[in-house]
Amino acid sequence: MTIILDPTDERVPVARQISERSGSVQGVVGLLNISKPRGNILLDELDRLLTENAPGVEIRHYTKPTFAKPCPDTLRHQIRDECDFLVEGLAD
Repeated sequence: MTIILDPTDERVPVARQISERSGSVQGVVGLLNISKPRGNILLDELDRLLTENAPGVEIRHYTKPTFAKPCPDTLRHQIRDECDFLVEGLAD
């Protein structure tokens, strides 16, 4: 018989509050393609929708070299310095 132990304790979930939302998106939105197949399709569609529905928003595209490793520090810092929001696209 195999016993599998779960190190998490979900009997008492952590209470979290949702941050207040302004109801609009303004500024620069970064779209990060993590280099998984078809992620660009998702992000291109999101770009199109944002352009149509939030014309004052500037959209910038970024790409990780590979999905298998964390985002390089230089790219993370560039995104941090240039964007107000970030959407990370993950698709297969």
